Amino acid sequence: MQDTKTIDDYISGFPSDVQIILQKIRKIIIESNPDLVEIINYWVPTFKLNWKNMVHFWAFKKHISIFPWPEAIEHFSTRLWQYKISKWTIQFSLDKEIPYDLIWEIVRYKINP
Repeated sequence: MQDTKTIDDYISGFPSDVQIILQKIRKIIIESNPDLVEIINYWVPTFKLNWKNMVHFWAFKKHISIFPWPEAIEHFSTRLWQYKISKWTIQFSLDKEIPYDLIWEIVRYKINP
């Protein structure tokens, strides 16, 4: 993944079922604010607003993580009990349904508080 230059490059490196999930998450993020800029930052798909990192996502073998920063995770903590979370990330298992509506709410909160 170190050769990845764009988010399209990043997504294309995964199996088609994972690509579909990543594209849906990407769309959710982009639709939350049309002024977001997409970049690859340290091999991670990153979305910036006014030069500030707003949210990242990353696919792993068994899960997809979004990184909406601690304040968003804390704000939604009571709704995240069924997911593995840390201070910086939320993990969504690939063997369960991805909660796109919840991701939408988290991203909207983070990008448009």
